[in-house]
Amino acid sequence: MRRLAGIAGAAALALTLTGCAGGADGDDRPHIVVTTNILGDVVANTVGDAAQVTTLMRPNADPHSFEISAREAAMMRDADLIVSNGLGLEEGLQRHLDQAEDAGVETYAAGEQIDALDYSDGEAAGTPDPHFWTDPARMLDVVDGLEKAAEDIDGVDEQAVDEAAAAYVTELEELDQEMTDSFAGILEQQRSLVTNHHVFGYLADRFDFQVVGAVIPGGTTLAAPSAADLRDLTEAIERAGVATIFAESSQPDRLIQVLADEAGVDVEVSELFTESLTEQGQGADTYLSMMRANTERITSGLSPGPID
Repeated sequence: MRRLAGIAGAAALALTLTGCAGGADGDDRPHIVVTTNILGDVVANTVGDAAQVTTLMRPNADPHSFEISAREAAMMRDADLIVSNGLGLEEGLQRHLDQAEDAGVETYAAGEQIDALDYSDGEAAGTPDPHFWTDPARMLDVVDGLEKAAEDIDGVDEQAVDEAAAAYVTELEELDQEMTDSFAGILEQQRSLVTNHHVFGYLADRFDFQVVGAVIPGGTTLAAPSAADLRDLTEAIERAGVATIFAESSQPDRLIQVLADEAGVDVEVSELFTESLTEQGQGADTYLSMMRANTERITSGLSPGPID
């Protein structure tokens, strides 16, 4: 169940960003394998020291295209629990997820725990949007379900999970309030978002932004924009009077720089951390730090400048 804010004590567990087929020798705790590094950080904070957590996706990777080794695939089949996005984000891992589930491994699909949104345009229109982590309120639902799934693992310390999850829920609630307060300073007519591809649907839904469009059509980075796509988006940017276009840290920003030039207006380009955590010390090595960095950059990019 969702905990109220104010429960003290933060239990954090460093992610095992793996190239190996298991954890430390002699570690007899239950083993949870997580597909993406954003979810890996959330899982580690939710279960604390009650389980060993291995994250497959390395820092600064693209969740749509990263792949794993045969050894890592075998590790998935030996896990006590596999945690995945569940809405088709990890396109290169789907067959491994299916094989592990067929082998009887317990799985937790985070996207099945939330009120999912569908893409509204492009080739992906009508299919579920997997980028739910841009809304911290939905991540509270993910943690609620994850806590229950972890406590169902044989041999897990349920009290340790309960305490760690409660502490992390408090941090998520604080993040949600910080984002609400920060975005309140952006005028309604300036709440327009443009980025590499459609990744901000949930943030827009939660905090009343308008997604003007994306350079890459659809919900995956594996697609490519046509000249007509770029022309249509340029026109939409001009109509909306967009001041800043946001480039994603997991992708080169060449296309978005071209779009900014093509728009023929004074448009800034600002980098956001959207689909991957960074290496430690690079600005977004946890889910919380990623969301705080993005909140600051979105607020700065879309807020009015000083009056001369």
